[in-house]
Amino acid sequence: MDVQGCPFRHDNALEPDPFMERMRREAPVARVRMPYGEGDCWLVTRYADVKLVTSDRRFSRAALVGRDFPRITPAPIAQSESINLMDPPGLNRVRRLITKAFTTPQVEALRPWTQRTVDGMLDAMAAEGPPSDVVRHLSEPLPLLTICELLAIPEEDRTLLRGHAMAMMSMRAADEQSAVAARIALRAYFSELTAARRRDPGDDLISGLATARIGDESLSDDELAVLAMLLVVTGHDTTTYDISNFVYTLLTHPEHLAQLEREPELVPQALEEMLRFIPFRQGVGIPRVALEDVDIDGVTIRAGDTVHVSYLTANRDDLVYENAAELDFRREHPVPHMAFGYGGHHCLGSHLARMVLQVSVGSLIARFPGMRLAVPIEDVEWNTVSIWRYPLALPVAW
Repeated sequence: MDVQGCPFRHDNALEPDPFMERMRREAPVARVRMPYGEGDCWLVTRYADVKLVTSDRRFSRAALVGRDFPRITPAPIAQSESINLMDPPGLNRVRRLITKAFTTPQVEALRPWTQRTVDGMLDAMAAEGPPSDVVRHLSEPLPLLTICELLAIPEEDRTLLRGHAMAMMSMRAADEQSAVAARIALRAYFSELTAARRRDPGDDLISGLATARIGDESLSDDELAVLAMLLVVTGHDTTTYDISNFVYTLLTHPEHLAQLEREPELVPQALEEMLRFIPFRQGVGIPRVALEDVDIDGVTIRAGDTVHVSYLTANRDDLVYENAAELDFRREHPVPHMAFGYGGHHCLGSHLARMVLQVSVGSLIARFPGMRLAVPIEDVEWNTVSIWRYPLALPVAW
């Protein structure tokens, strides 16, 4: 089988990566070469096949530990003690402990605080504009404030933590050392913070995780430190860019924005559709290793092979979603989208992300009817460094 080389870099606003789309249509199980890491790997792009790889125990995340596996960032983002590199039954143990501490009622209790915070941010937007920048006033500060409120991160540390999180996500080879240094700094910070919370717990989520018990089981010191780090890095990063991308999508689909202005009760359903529709990141995430030979669509993946999946192409699979390339806020999803992953590594913070998105995007639409881009669409600047795809600024008028 031919090996396809691709930089997994597509910066044309939020259009799907044409290489990934072609693979889904023409070679849904393809041999590819990543920009970084040793050797070639498999790329799986159809929904049913992604579901298989992410839920079948013949594919392992833990087998990545110690490997220089193929990837799209110069330095691996996940750490060996991270839940992202665990398999069952250890994965199940940690997930049970997390869900015991990080509950939906806990997230819902934060909703009034989130609403007050968003209202204040929109007040500042209204006072400044029109025009005013949604990124600067809302999508950039809100998710970081929210996760730090939940974890009780000291205010004076938050800007530094955001800088480290952004450095870790760079795809530029020149940024490898700074990405490694950022990961080491974050690990040291959260090792110290989580140890302090274990000694003297409060009512924050880190304390809840530190004291969570199921029988004799609890999180180890390393598991707790890496988990707290993961919650801050991914708990604000993705939601920040989701808010920006959702607003951009609405501004460039004015009939859909008008629909939500007329029918605000559609906002939660619309957010789910945009999670499915928008290619929110570059390329792929953390792969898996085949533990034995596995046949997928007539292609044999050998034991020891590395396998990447694309949630982005799975979400656009027209074998699963009718008119998959269209944005439809009344779509009845026959299967769940994969924006939060699938299987044992489905995002543990999806309930928090949904709450923040509902409050922020819903409130923005209600506050500024007739919202529109304040600059020509071609003047919107996009991130071209990180694994995430998002506009650097989004000036709006109303």
